[in-house]
Amino acid sequence: MSSPFISAEEFAQRRADASSQLDGATGIIFAGTGGGLEEEEFRPHLHFEYLTGIVDEPGAILLLDPCATRETHKQILILQPHLPEVEKWDGWRGVIDSSLRKKFGFKTIVRASSFPSFALKACQRSKRASCLHPLSTHDNPVGPDLDLFQKLQQRIPGLEIIDGNKIIPRLRAVKSASELSMIRRSAEITEEGFRAVLATLRPGISEFDVQEAAEHGYRSHGSRGPFYGTIVGSGFNGTILHYRANNQIIGEQDLVVIDSGARFGGGSGGYGSDVTRTYPASGVFTDRQREIYQIVLDSMETTIAAVKAGVEYSKLDDISRKVITDAGYGDYYPHGVGHPIGLEVHDVQPDPTAPEGSVITIEPGIYLPDEGFGVRIEDDILVTADGSVNLTGEIPKTIEEIESVMANCQT
Repeated sequence: MSSPFISAEEFAQRRADASSQLDGATGIIFAGTGGGLEEEEFRPHLHFEYLTGIVDEPGAILLLDPCATRETHKQILILQPHLPEVEKWDGWRGVIDSSLRKKFGFKTIVRASSFPSFALKACQRSKRASCLHPLSTHDNPVGPDLDLFQKLQQRIPGLEIIDGNKIIPRLRAVKSASELSMIRRSAEITEEGFRAVLATLRPGISEFDVQEAAEHGYRSHGSRGPFYGTIVGSGFNGTILHYRANNQIIGEQDLVVIDSGARFGGGSGGYGSDVTRTYPASGVFTDRQREIYQIVLDSMETTIAAVKAGVEYSKLDDISRKVITDAGYGDYYPHGVGHPIGLEVHDVQPDPTAPEGSVITIEPGIYLPDEGFGVRIEDDILVTADGSVNLTGEIPKTIEEIESVMANCQT
């Protein structure tokens, strides 16, 4: 079976689609430089990754220049200098030549020393600059493209800065066939990780043992690792939404909330899944656990049934919340019903409705700290024109499925 991937041609088409929506304005996307720690794996700004597929060029810049006089200069990739002595330590990057242009899918690649001149001339021609990076709140630094354009306004009389921050998120929100193939592959790998969890989970092991089972399952089936930090919360820890310690010993009567998913794609980039299951350590739910679990599952299934293109995210939340509130547990459901996923686990959400081709999570929960347990169940849902497809629905989640699988694993 061939491994899904996104072609250079698709990345070029994404850039063309973004450029067509600039309406003649200049657009610039900065990859960023990362945190600067040697042990930290670099991942570029996700707009840059989405438009280029390049995940290993810190400091790179994408210049979209719709008004360029030469067709080959309408999309320009700017790279940091080639420094052989540095690259002996950090990885060989090589010179700019035809093979590099073919690899990255660009007709024009230049070094960062040329960027000021290219940016100035592009904005001189267009007289309009579109901010494609997300806008910042007043107590955070100005976005990198807005910061640059404001400086160029002092040098280019009449340069207009416009807000284009929804252009790329609207493209990212609708997944292509290639993207969906990668997400589906991630979901298949995630299912394998949860199979490993069900085979491992029992009283007396640690939460980390469960985490390790899931993540080893991912890596042994083609993933580079988890899509985000795996949560394994047993007993009371399952009531902490973003529990991270994963260091407690699992008790005999504990419910265990496992929130995890596999990343699929090259290096630090790619796509992933976001799945939550709540399993009884003993293999059997108590009557009280069964009662709460079924309410959460009913909320989930009722909400998934309402998913279709154009539905408002708020409506899905209302549907989910009504089931839990009507059961008397509305005050114990503190989060929203879900979010889009894609290049990141909480992906872009440029509009109040879910477009056809988006992938969203549905994840209701009830958390009862006074009783020492919580329940959350989460699946990844592809939004279609007339309904939805559950991409992770094969991972056991009904009470009967869970108890049956765990009984077989423990014999």
